[in-house]
Amino acid sequence: MHVLILGGDGFCGWPAALHLSDLGHDVTVLDNLSRRAIDLELEVESLTPIRPIGERLRVWRQVSGREIRFVRLDLAREAERLTALLPALRPDAIVHFAEQRAAPYSMRSTTSKRYTIDNNVRATHNLLSALVQSGTDAALVHLGTMGVYGYGWSGSAPIPEGYLTVKVPTPDGDVEREILHPASPGSVYHLTKTLDQLMFAFYAANDQVRITDLHQGIVWGTQTPQTARDERLVNRFDYDGDYGTVLNRFLMQAAIGHPLTVHGSGGQTRAFIHVRDMVRCIEIALQNPPAAGDKPKVFNQVTESHRVRDLAKLVGSLTGASVAHLPNPRREADENELNVRNDQFLALGLEPTTLSEGLLEECRETAGRYRHRVDPTKIIARSVWRAGMETAEDILTELPERTPSPAGPMPERR
Repeated sequence: MHVLILGGDGFCGWPAALHLSDLGHDVTVLDNLSRRAIDLELEVESLTPIRPIGERLRVWRQVSGREIRFVRLDLAREAERLTALLPALRPDAIVHFAEQRAAPYSMRSTTSKRYTIDNNVRATHNLLSALVQSGTDAALVHLGTMGVYGYGWSGSAPIPEGYLTVKVPTPDGDVEREILHPASPGSVYHLTKTLDQLMFAFYAANDQVRITDLHQGIVWGTQTPQTARDERLVNRFDYDGDYGTVLNRFLMQAAIGHPLTVHGSGGQTRAFIHVRDMVRCIEIALQNPPAAGDKPKVFNQVTESHRVRDLAKLVGSLTGASVAHLPNPRREADENELNVRNDQFLALGLEPTTLSEGLLEECRETAGRYRHRVDPTKIIARSVWRAGMETAEDILTELPERTPSPAGPMPERR
C-alpha cells in the first residue's frame, strides 16, 4: 500500500513509518515539525539525540534501500493544500498521528490549551473534510487514547472496545442501543480525542469514510528493530514532566541516580503498550479496515495495566532506586481500577510484549548511555490542572557523578 503518515516525525509516527516501510509499503510522511518546536519552547530535548528529518530519511535509505518521502505541511492550517495534495499522492491508507499528544502540556497554560484544541481538532476535521472533498477513498487509522474512557468511571467492569450496549427506557418498553462508551476526558488533550471520535462517527455515517480509532495506552520503550539499525534513526525518549511517559521516566531516573517520582498516592492504574507492539498494531489495523458505510472500528491498543506505585516498586527492585512521593499536579482520583478488553488485536495475531521480556533493562541502558543529556531541573511534573495546586521543588539540580549499580536481575512477571 501507499501509506500516508501524518505526524511521522514524532514519538509514535517515526517508528511506525520505518516499520511500515520495512514491510514493503510505500510511505510518505507529512509533518509540520511542531514537536521539535515545542522542545525549544520547553527548553528540553529528547534524551536520545534526534537528527534532522532530512538526515533521518537519508540514513533510512542507506540502511534499508527504501525511500520515505517527506512533505512539510501543517494539517491544522493548510486545509486547501492538503485537499489538493491527496489526489496527487493517491494514498491507499492514512495514519493520523498529527496531534499534540501530552496531557500535561495541554494543561500547562491558557496558550497551550488553546494550541492543543486548535491543532488537534482542526487537524482532524481538515483531514476528514479533505478526504470527502477530494474524493479520496483511503482507509484512515487514528491514534486515540484510553483517556477518552476516563479513569475510574467503569470501576472494575471491563472497558469494551469503543462501544457499549445500553437499554433506554421508553413508554413502550426498553429499547437497546449501541453507543460510544461514555467519554470522561481528564485533560484538554483527552478532550480533543473525545471530539475526534464524534467527528469520526459523523463522517463514517454521512460520507462513508472508513475509519479505525485506536484507543492507545501509555507507550513505553524507545527502540524498534528499525530504529535500532543506526544511531541516527533513534526514536525520541522524552523524560520531562510534560512529555515523558511514566515508565520511561522511572527508567531514566534510575539511570541517573534520581529517586523515582510518584506523584500522588501512586494508586492510579494505567494501561501500557511497548513501542514495538504499537507499530505492530498499526500494521494490523491497516490490514483490517472497516468497509465503507460501517461505523468506525475501535480497538483498545493496550497489552497490560499496572498501578504507578507497582511500577515504581518493580523498577526500584531492578535498579536499587528509591521512591519519592510528590504532590500530584493532576486532578484525579487517588486510586482507580482499569480492566481493559483488547480481544480484537489478540484475535488478529498480536503477541503482546510484556514487562517480563528484558526490555526494561534495554530501556534503562539507553537512558544510561545518554544520561549526560539529562537536565535534572526538567524532571519534576509542574504543569497543574488548576492554578494554585501544589508542586515539588527539584530533587536534583546537577547530575550525580556516578550511576547506581543495578540491584540484580528483573523479577519474573507474567
